[in-house]
Amino acid sequence: MHHPTPAIVAQEAVRRLPRWALIAVCLAYVLPGYIGRAPWKNADIASFGYMLALEHAPWSAWLHPTLEGLSPDTSALLPYWLGALALQWAPAWVAPDFAARVPFMLLLVLTLAATWYATYYLARHPGAQPVAFAFGGEAQPTEYARALADASLLALIATLGLAQLSHETTPALAQLACATLFYFGLAGLQFRPWSAWIAIAVGLPGLALSGAPTTALIWAGLTLFGLVIAPVEEIGRSERLRTLLLLGLITAATAVLSVWADLLRWQITLPARESDWRALARLFLWFTWPVWPLVLWTLWRWRHQLLQIRRHRHLGLPVMMALVPVTTTVFTNASDRALLVALPALATLAAFALPTFRRSMASLIDWFTVLFFTLWAIVIWVVWLSLHTGVPAKPAANVARLAPGFEPVFQWPAFVAALATTLAWFALARWRTGRHRTALWKSLVLPASGATLCWLLLMTLWLPALDYARSFAPQMTQIARIIGHPACVETMGLSTPQLVGTRFHGGWPTRVLDSGAPQCPWLLVDVDARAAFNATPHAGDWELVQSVRRPTDDNDTLMVYRSKALR
Repeated sequence: MHHPTPAIVAQEAVRRLPRWALIAVCLAYVLPGYIGRAPWKNADIASFGYMLALEHAPWSAWLHPTLEGLSPDTSALLPYWLGALALQWAPAWVAPDFAARVPFMLLLVLTLAATWYATYYLARHPGAQPVAFAFGGEAQPTEYARALADASLLALIATLGLAQLSHETTPALAQLACATLFYFGLAGLQFRPWSAWIAIAVGLPGLALSGAPTTALIWAGLTLFGLVIAPVEEIGRSERLRTLLLLGLITAATAVLSVWADLLRWQITLPARESDWRALARLFLWFTWPVWPLVLWTLWRWRHQLLQIRRHRHLGLPVMMALVPVTTTVFTNASDRALLVALPALATLAAFALPTFRRSMASLIDWFTVLFFTLWAIVIWVVWLSLHTGVPAKPAANVARLAPGFEPVFQWPAFVAALATTLAWFALARWRTGRHRTALWKSLVLPASGATLCWLLLMTLWLPALDYARSFAPQMTQIARIIGHPACVETMGLSTPQLVGTRFHGGWPTRVLDSGAPQCPWLLVDVDARAAFNATPHAGDWELVQSVRRPTDDNDTLMVYRSKALR
């Protein structure tokens, strides 16, 4: 039985969102978090350390990045290559940590753009089009697709789980960008075949090189299966054979590349305890907020089309692209970094909820969003005022307790950016909650702008405090007061983030402690490795000088030893 589309949209509802406004929101979201901050523990600074190690390493070492014999937790290559190349090409006056972030900033921009175009081409599909009115006036296909693409981009920016992970120099962001590129390629095959095939040919191997070869091969396999069972009237026989051949070749090349680079890793681990399942449920609820309620609404309102999913690519493709990482999140230990890859497809599904909304539901979203993000903006400003003026006193006291030794720093550029963005938020909220003509994308303008507002406030007003709490700089500053600037420092039991923090923030060349006599005048030992150090043959050659704790973490302490022979 054929069911009509649930989308009822007039031409008036698909008027364009001004490009300058959309670009402004994207820039306000992308730039904060990449500019002016230090590398954060743990994954962010660890990845940065492997990039630094590759910067001056021979090409043979680029296939197996290591740092003092430690391999990365994620079996990836592409993100470390991008960071190392950026470090090699950057001018001497550019800070190394910022230089390494530049390609990742571009990857985030690529993710946003590919999400927009993927949704645009899916919305052009005949099954996605709204109901045709008896006397005309329904939304035109191109304008309708553009409005839904705008909405999907806003939905992606509004998603809470995207903010931090998309501003780190880790394999997770490279996986997100390559997955979204593959998603765009599949969505655009019917309309822009050359661009689409380039995106697929880059995205699928790139995803494997970014540490997710299994996800890439599963997506490719499901796509090939979908092409085989696709109705003949949807895709011609010759076109189907050509597509199967090209995609099969790219898939085979990706599989060979994954095996050659030894990237294939697969470990199925189900949550064993009830608390694990509760934690997983909380992850899904907050990480994909506010997209998941809209996705559920889409699945309900388009449920008849889902029963004929082979004929409705605008639903089948994003469902497939979201289902694989969601399943990976449940059955592996990858958690939020695996779920990150599902966000572009979920944003597309969320956009398809908007043509089925009633005006009362859109108003409810608007008012809830205004209250939610305004409240958080006020909290961020109040804490900042407390730190700099002492009024009110309690927030500053809480910060002093959580981050002992932190001294607030007033930064004019950050203050001006935060103030301007806050004023723009209130102006936008007043405009959106007023009486204006409806547009499909308007229900997601406030969630995206509110998420951007809070992210920008955190990365401006709170950035000094966050840097103090999440970087190794304060701990290394304390250690430098003790050891000065020696020619080298020996280490034992340090994790990769600690080791990179020692090298980058301390500026000391390091070498792992061996069984021989001391080679450097100073030794840093992680507190958890103290017993193992005391059992070494030359433990008596060192004397303990001081224990230095990272100010915001009681479990992150380094023992500073001095060589008795090399004083």
